[in-house]
Amino acid sequence: MKNKILFFDIDGTLYNSEKKLPRATYNAIQKAKENGHEIAIATGRSPFFLKPVLEELGLDSFVSFNGQYVVYKGKVISKRPIPMETIDKLVAQATNENVPIVYLDDVKMTSATKDDERVQVSMDSLYYPMPEVDEEYYKHSDIYQILLYVNEKEEGKYASLFPELKFIRWHKFSVDVINKDVSKAYGIKQFLKNTDFDIEDAIAFGDGLNDVEMLQSVGTSVAMGNGHKKAKEAATFVTDHVDHDGLALAMKKLGLC
Repeated sequence: MKNKILFFDIDGTLYNSEKKLPRATYNAIQKAKENGHEIAIATGRSPFFLKPVLEELGLDSFVSFNGQYVVYKGKVISKRPIPMETIDKLVAQATNENVPIVYLDDVKMTSATKDDERVQVSMDSLYYPMPEVDEEYYKHSDIYQILLYVNEKEEGKYASLFPELKFIRWHKFSVDVINKDVSKAYGIKQFLKNTDFDIEDAIAFGDGLNDVEMLQSVGTSVAMGNGHKKAKEAATFVTDHVDHDGLALAMKKLGLC
């Protein structure tokens, strides 16, 4: 088999429902590396939130913030921060409606809102501490992603008010906010420019709504059995649930390990 480049989502794909990397998954990825395949992460997470999985798997290449910040072999090769004037307008709208906002740059999360239960619940789901509060943090740091705490009806309103932005639901209380024309698929294309691989050589594994474009764009794609219906529809095939070693089974089926 010609060497491939593999892109893995984290939550619900690499990590099981306990936010842990199954042993079968770890072994499959190490075997794929030994077989000459290149491994990278493709996630909505921030770079600072990737350190544990990168260290555990021995990786230094990733597409983060849903394509807004891309690193290849430890070097930043693509950055697309949200324009400050756009954040100004979004913050004004959210503040007027008492909607919590959390800013993410490449080093940390910073909240514009103090002591909101929705933020607390979402951070707990990530096993992450409450971020420090600084309403104007975006004015002195590049922001690559925003967490906006709106329900589905409110999400539609914000999508109409801000057509230059993309809103991707990741939690019942919150959506990821990034530039409209950016996605994991966009990040992978920037990534591949620095390699000898073509898009047909790329294999992607995912489970969520933010994986759909990635799953549609690469040569081969796998959706997890626990994945969203739209992710399953976008993939080349669907494997078992992440808690039942679905990722390792898919990699074996593809002859990668």
